[in-house]
Amino acid sequence: MSRSALYENIRAKQSFLCIGLDTDIDRIPKHLLASDDPIFEFNKQIIDNTQDLAIGYKPNTAFYEALGPKGMESLKKTMDYIPDDLLVIADAKRGDIGNTSRLYAKSFFEYYNADALTVAPYMGEDSVSPFLEYDDRWIIILGLTSNKGSNDFQHIESKDGIKLHEQVLMTCATYGTADNTMFVIGATQAAYMTKIRKRVPDHFFLVPGVGAQGGSLSEVAKYGMNNQVGLIVNSSRGIIYASEGEDFAEQARQKALVVQQEMAQLLAQYADRLS
Repeated sequence: MSRSALYENIRAKQSFLCIGLDTDIDRIPKHLLASDDPIFEFNKQIIDNTQDLAIGYKPNTAFYEALGPKGMESLKKTMDYIPDDLLVIADAKRGDIGNTSRLYAKSFFEYYNADALTVAPYMGEDSVSPFLEYDDRWIIILGLTSNKGSNDFQHIESKDGIKLHEQVLMTCATYGTADNTMFVIGATQAAYMTKIRKRVPDHFFLVPGVGAQGGSLSEVAKYGMNNQVGLIVNSSRGIIYASEGEDFAEQARQKALVVQQEMAQLLAQYADRLS
């Protein structure tokens, strides 16, 4: 998916919502367990009921890998089922020496046909560049994350006053372009977004942490929005586990609708920023 297609979809839907399909076999409604593929059936109903409100979906591969071959089959079926006009993000956080990264890229961009893949940049350019060899595909590099442990390393400051996450952003921005590279910036780190935006003004941010993790959507928009919105805000548990009953998909839709409506208001509020 191209940058222009992504932006057009955001404007058309008045939404920059991505729904995380962190589908846990132990948390899905019990009545689904009788189906041939409970994980896929859960995802299918979530997608059917929310696809007009979201601009993408983000399966976290760990939830599928933990179930072995059957889980990976559910992942494949899920990613194939997501409509073509929506961004499909494989949240796998891959990154290794070049020939290994090349095979990860082949797996997720060719076999699973993902539009985007989360990438860990710790090993440097040669571990990232193989993912950039695919046209109209995105890498989403870990920048400043929402978890408590982010303080262990990501805020370390050099003698020049540059924090480690800033150096990661600036360096990784040179590997690709704003047309094929995004960054993960956690919603709970919204206070840092103004400075981050100065470092990477044009890139999209994938923003987890709104909802169950306590991040503020309004703060993310205030500090992070650029002239093409530049934000893909992910919500997982707060939407997909809205109900444990047979109405789970309808309740997920209602949660997604609340988020989409707030996003529409924010897009109107910051319309002067948008091109």
